[in-house]
Amino acid sequence: MSNVKYRGLVLIISSPSGAGKTTICKKLIEAVDSLELSVSVTTRIKRKDEIEGKHYFFKKEEDFGELLLSNEFLEHAKVFGYLYGTLKKEVISKISNGIDVIVDIDWQGTRQIEKYLPNDVVKVFILPPSMKELEKRLGKRASENEENFIKRMSEAKKEISHYEEYDFVLVNDEIEIVVNQIKSILFSERLRRHRQLSLKKQVKKLI
Repeated sequence: MSNVKYRGLVLIISSPSGAGKTTICKKLIEAVDSLELSVSVTTRIKRKDEIEGKHYFFKKEEDFGELLLSNEFLEHAKVFGYLYGTLKKEVISKISNGIDVIVDIDWQGTRQIEKYLPNDVVKVFILPPSMKELEKRLGKRASENEENFIKRMSEAKKEISHYEEYDFVLVNDEIEIVVNQIKSILFSERLRRHRQLSLKKQVKKLI
């Protein structure tokens, strides 16, 4: 039914820090049509390789507070001392036009978005193959000092404990396998009846 119009979905990808979700999201964006990454607002300082509006919308805390008071966020959280938020207009305008949106957030943000858009979310949790491997991956990050490393490992265990709240749970042992698994999930979820907006009209023509 090529004439069927679709409502986009919100593909939530969560994982402990270091489990590979950033790389997974990047590969999905490159490989799948009509799939875009949600650009979050953050109070974190911009890194030299980051672009405003592409990686994040970088704001001062007072500006973030104004957006919060104006109820502009689908979800927001404080992570490692910085504020992060997903703008409603960034997500809703896209899914209304048939574009799927990847949102890279933790379990707390997932709960907030699901509460606001219960019929539009598909939740995927990424696990590392082992805690030893996660330690290895985090240890390779040049920006990590020992204090941050210990804190991230503690947070990772808390994050993993919420895996049961997700629709799909995947182990990132080989990145390409996980990307292909998520692509299969995405393509299947696109075909759910309630996302095919003109399906009823299409069926009427047949019966």
